[in-house]
Amino acid sequence: MKPVRFTGHALLKMELLTEWGFSLDHDTVLEILRQPQDVLPGYLGRFIAESPLDDNHILRVVYDEDGEILVVTVYPARGERYED
Repeated sequence: MKPVRFTGHALLKMELLTEWGFSLDHDTVLEILRQPQDVLPGYLGRFIAESPLDDNHILRVVYDEDGEILVVTVYPARGERYED
């Protein structure tokens, strides 16, 4: 896997999500990037990797990919919102 770098915004979101009760750390985000359940096209050519976070939520990781993977932001969403 390419080197991974986190924006300040992504790091802040991870900290806030942990405070809000979501079990989230760098390893969780890296695992989703390595083995996502799905990868979707995002805004401005970015990508969105997503995988289950718990029974009710998925974690969506928005990133750019060039010579490295730049994690732009992360956010949880209700799983049913993104089901087909």
